[in-house]
Amino acid sequence: MKTLLRSLPVLAATCLPATPSIAGTAQAQPLPTFAPAVPLVAPPGPTSFAPLVRKVVPAVVNIAVTRDSDSDKRKKLPSAVKGTPLERRFRERMRRHGDEVLGAGSGFILDPSGVIVTNGHVVEDADKITVALVDGKEYTAQLLGIDTLTDIAVIKIQSNTPLPYVQWGDSRLVQVGDWIVAAGNPFGLGSSVTAGIVSARGRDIGTGPFDDFLQLDAPINPGNSGGPTFNLAGQVIALNTAIVSPTGGSVGLGFSIPSEIVIPIVNSLWHDGHLDRGWLGATLEDIITHNGALVAEVDRNGPAAHGGLKKGDIITAMAGEHMDTARSMIRAIAAARPNSDLQVTVQRKNQPVVLTVHIGRRPRSED
Repeated sequence: MKTLLRSLPVLAATCLPATPSIAGTAQAQPLPTFAPAVPLVAPPGPTSFAPLVRKVVPAVVNIAVTRDSDSDKRKKLPSAVKGTPLERRFRERMRRHGDEVLGAGSGFILDPSGVIVTNGHVVEDADKITVALVDGKEYTAQLLGIDTLTDIAVIKIQSNTPLPYVQWGDSRLVQVGDWIVAAGNPFGLGSSVTAGIVSARGRDIGTGPFDDFLQLDAPINPGNSGGPTFNLAGQVIALNTAIVSPTGGSVGLGFSIPSEIVIPIVNSLWHDGHLDRGWLGATLEDIITHNGALVAEVDRNGPAAHGGLKKGDIITAMAGEHMDTARSMIRAIAAARPNSDLQVTVQRKNQPVVLTVHIGRRPRSED
């Protein structure tokens, strides 16, 4: 910033006319003419998020997870709800009939029948899942399924009347700098919203093989996990999942799973209770000197070996689509339907080779 400020007088000086020489040999130049200054008009931002909040918050739920006090699998309370007076009050407020609270989180109703999306880490290892709506009504939820590799879960509550719900938006249309609103249940205080922008796309924070987060600067705290991120149309474009923080609280580094990843996983968990991923049976590694991924190892009984893939091959494309990194290839393989054929293009001894691999089903042991 200091360098820029020092350069301004120099830039302004270049606009001045040439100065006549002392000998008077140079002709005076006419002053340059400029168009009238036009004020820079930026697109108007939202003057208030209140209409959006009124529209979507009834579908955002608070989730309390408990375990029976005499359970053999009883756990200690997570550190996120131990120390401060606020956190201790939260813990006491969430106790129900001798149950021990393991934690709390958020979710959102996706269907008026009571289907709810949240994070897997919010509801795993629970004996009882209690869902509270904004109007104070509470329901006991059933777990439909968890995908541990992406930390996505689907639960369901039963209601005699249709419930408020929200709809998906397309995260592929989201741009860095777009306004967003995050909703959830920070520290068990109840329904809460924050606003900010999308800070970055495609973040890998080391939580799993399918990391591809939107980074947000909207404050997200413990208890917000599983809550939705909305665009200004009130559509869910991401699932709030993680924060990076030296203190445990928000420092403006929140991470949400884009809807383009969440939607197919939710659909599988909702309808089937599990997710079947494609499996290649090979270890892929990035290589600095090439675009593509090195085949570092091949399972001799896996689909890759049966399809002719060899150790040392460099994969450059899958299904005709060029790919630069091992991570993008792993996602493409996982997204492929088991028992389908996948065309794989490799460089082998500097020669292109096209192989057809019959994709297998990812073993559950790798989840």
